[in-house]
Amino acid sequence: MAPPGPQGTTGDGAEELVRAYRVWEGSNVFCLGGRLIFGPDARSILLTIFLILAPSVVFCVTVARNLMNSFSNHWGIAIMVAFVVLTVYVLVVLLLTSSRDPGIIPRNAEPPEQEDQQHLWSRRATRIPPTKDVVINGVTVKIKYCDTCKLYRPPRCSHCSICDNCVERFDHHCPWVGQCIGLRNYRFYFMFIFSATLLCLYVHGFCWVNIVKISHSNRISIGRAMIRTPQSIVLIIYTFLALWFVGGLSVFHLYLISTNQTTYENFRYSYNRNASPYNKGIVRNFLEKFCTSIPASKNHFRAKVPKRSLIHSLSVGSSLVGSSFLMNSRREQEHEHELGKSNRMSMESDDDDSLLDKWQEKPLVN
Repeated sequence: MAPPGPQGTTGDGAEELVRAYRVWEGSNVFCLGGRLIFGPDARSILLTIFLILAPSVVFCVTVARNLMNSFSNHWGIAIMVAFVVLTVYVLVVLLLTSSRDPGIIPRNAEPPEQEDQQHLWSRRATRIPPTKDVVINGVTVKIKYCDTCKLYRPPRCSHCSICDNCVERFDHHCPWVGQCIGLRNYRFYFMFIFSATLLCLYVHGFCWVNIVKISHSNRISIGRAMIRTPQSIVLIIYTFLALWFVGGLSVFHLYLISTNQTTYENFRYSYNRNASPYNKGIVRNFLEKFCTSIPASKNHFRAKVPKRSLIHSLSVGSSLVGSSFLMNSRREQEHEHELGKSNRMSMESDDDDSLLDKWQEKPLVN
């Protein structure tokens, strides 16, 4: 039996392999063996689910049940079924928003290599230039260097201080879903808040329908009917307050989508309609958001890696994703390096030949 090796290795000296999510350097929480990824505040999703399910159960048990008896020709059953389907849809898109990779960019092991002459920095320099300029659709945009991830962030990317990751097309970190909102889950986030708005309107409207039905069937005033169904009054007040939140968010994000902005850009920058380099027009902006394929994750959270490995080795493709906007081709750099090396060797050879000729011409002294 082989003796135990050093920490992180097996007895025969080979490094122990673990799943990638176990050595993840961000603050994320993983479930189901790395199949689901949440933010560090993932427990807040339980509160969100409760705020959806609690009034839904009250509506089903009291209001919808009463409407099933009040409407004939199966209309009451249709009201209940439509409500259940809408509630399940809201919960599904909520989970899709909070449990998937929002667009995390893998970290680099080392800072990006030297670039063109305008942006060269010395190896002796204590700090890499904090910003670079790139041109997008004729507009100059500054991109920043991330000291944590060791890369130049692509345009529209930002580092989330809560999740401790650089996220592509970063919108914001939402505490209600416990996750960053970015390139890969923004569509589901909007579907969540928009469907939650529809759910609030649905409950609010049918609570009033229930009050009117009670008033007509008992031939009493609306006020007396409201007293007979306090659950409807509570749900009306609850959904009215919720509508200000999810409804306001839906309207705000409809505006952001129409102008192709993110929440981060809207609060931090002051693009007008013509100056934004990302605005393609209302129709094309909506098509880009809802009718394009969602890019694959750049991380393999379930890949097996050495236990002492860092997550920068887990990226799909090049790990220098952030600096790819600025660096020249490695092949060209190596070619130039070889040419320079060849020229220097040629010059040294010429100098040696010259010295040899002079030595041969010099007369020997006995």
